[in-house]
Amino acid sequence: MLRDQLKTALTDAMRAKDTRAVSTVRLILAALKDRDIAARDKGTTDGIADDEILGMLQTMIKQRQESSRLYEEGGRCELAEQEQEEIAVIRRFMPTQLEGSEMETVINTTIKELGAADLKDMGRTMATLKQKYPGRMDFSKASGIVRGQLV
Repeated sequence: MLRDQLKTALTDAMRAKDTRAVSTVRLILAALKDRDIAARDKGTTDGIADDEILGMLQTMIKQRQESSRLYEEGGRCELAEQEQEEIAVIRRFMPTQLEGSEMETVINTTIKELGAADLKDMGRTMATLKQKYPGRMDFSKASGIVRGQLV
């Protein structure tokens, strides 16, 4: 389970005195706790599921990529490097990413399974992909491919 991996990683990073990993895993655990608390309002007492955790990690990666880009544009290379290091730590907990032809194959298969024919089916297709492959693909890239397939 992902929660156990995160707790173990925190302990291991503390023992190894890896300050970047310690701070990043603590940020992940804090965000996870916030999401768990928010889920209680919806009746979920056990915390959010692993697929939601993966989505949260994907969001954290995107935020750091954007910050890194902005820091580089602003000439703050040391802060951009820090963001990249945090991305590397977060990616340790992500499954392998679907990219290139593998992602296109998955998208084409999903479109065929759903019988999607035009852009009206894009939302349903994207929802299915997000449900089947949480945290395993960049959904902004996937939406471009889906749009190209459904035109």
